[in-house]
Amino acid sequence: MEANLYHLLQGRFLTNSADPGLELAGDQTISYADLDDGSARIARLFQELALAPGDRVLVQAHKSPQAVMLYLACLRTGMVYVPLNTAYTAAELAYFFSDSEPRLVVCDPQAANKVAGEAAAVGVPHVLTMDERGDGTLMTQAVSLLPKNDIIRLKSSDLGAILYTSGTTGRSKGAMLSHGNLSSNALALHCIWGWIPGDVLIHALPIFHVHGLFVALHTAMLNASRILFLPRFDADEIVNLLPRATVMMGVPTFYTRLLQNPDLNHDVCRNMRLFVAGSAPLLKETFDAFETRTGHRILERYGMTEAGMITSNPLNGERLPETVGFPLPGVKARVADEHGRAVGRGEVGVLEIKGPNVFQGYWRAPDKTKAEFRNDGYFVTGDLVRMDKDGRVFVVGRAKDLIISGGYNVYPKEVEVCIDNLEGVVESAVVGLPHPDFGEGVVAYVVLHQDANISEQSIKDALENSLARFKIPKKVFFVDELPRNSMGKVQKNLLRERHTGVFQTTVS
Repeated sequence: MEANLYHLLQGRFLTNSADPGLELAGDQTISYADLDDGSARIARLFQELALAPGDRVLVQAHKSPQAVMLYLACLRTGMVYVPLNTAYTAAELAYFFSDSEPRLVVCDPQAANKVAGEAAAVGVPHVLTMDERGDGTLMTQAVSLLPKNDIIRLKSSDLGAILYTSGTTGRSKGAMLSHGNLSSNALALHCIWGWIPGDVLIHALPIFHVHGLFVALHTAMLNASRILFLPRFDADEIVNLLPRATVMMGVPTFYTRLLQNPDLNHDVCRNMRLFVAGSAPLLKETFDAFETRTGHRILERYGMTEAGMITSNPLNGERLPETVGFPLPGVKARVADEHGRAVGRGEVGVLEIKGPNVFQGYWRAPDKTKAEFRNDGYFVTGDLVRMDKDGRVFVVGRAKDLIISGGYNVYPKEVEVCIDNLEGVVESAVVGLPHPDFGEGVVAYVVLHQDANISEQSIKDALENSLARFKIPKKVFFVDELPRNSMGKVQKNLLRERHTGVFQTTVS
């Protein structure tokens, strides 16, 4: 059976190929036929560059229709797409280059010189550019070529993408997602969220992330839906677009900021049928305030890089705040203790899952992969949950200390290492605290040498060259010492309790 995800998507969206696919500002539209043609021309460019199926294409480019074409070209040719957050610095990129060993890197023209230097150091043969308008050397070369319209035949286990997710040591791991993983998740979500002809999606998410790249684009393309394609989140623009849309997906930050717009009301949302939230915890106060203002109960779901979406609140049925709903069709889920033994309903344990959406393992890290799977094939998510008698899942924490801020993953160890390397710092501990806008805000507790003259702002400034902005602490507290247990381990739970409400404000 043909398992190439692009074959599945093309079969849906080319039914009416002249229909608008992406709608941009100024009423500019890119039809599905345009997307198909653009991806086929980029596929021809891959051939000209002597790329072969399985080669990695690493992309750190701004959101644009051409960036979508580039992703689709990778699918249709069997290349492995490796998207990176556009906030990563050149210093951070070096690791991804050496680990994934891409044959092609696509970056912003302004970063081309630095990127080319890092790429050359590890033997990457090709570096092309693409800016926020989609312009650059990649499309300049591709548009002059004849389209390569064939779609390579693949098995469901063949890789479609590698997405990097940080580990507790701060060293990123590449989660290998196959065409089968991506297809199964897209089909399940398209079904349970009740996509219908005529649905229109507001897309304001980044496309280097599971949420915007896979969840939003795949489900909309399976439906051949018009996608109102925004370069970034803008609350005023979204409120203007809501009367023309039926579906919106966002992180909790989107909803808190929409609530600050006085024009958000029932009438503006009259045509909407579904608001989806994920990638970070949705506060009950946001859930309740949004329902009051719009008449809509946000549908919260839960997923992770290694498995796409795992659970969802029901489309038709009770959507409860502070719960992420039920396992998706085909996904098996259980709650277990640290030894893999099942715990009772209502008890807290680690969520373990099994299904066609679960990734193929970590790139070139068989030992890490083996450590995350049980002998019976269940993947240990590391998230602490409880499951009620009906099978509804409540996420209560993260066993691996992961912080999710604004929908982006931040692992404390990576931030701590950078802070500890600063002159005058003895040690640090980084935690996430509840934040009404970002879900969680990054907070650092820092112990200084006695004669050190360091301020909160100087620490933030010093981290700008080594960390993406979303990883930089929003608050820094200076302490005489870090609390430790009898084994010498820092008790981060005590640190969290000290300033739990530091970011809290009222959502109206």
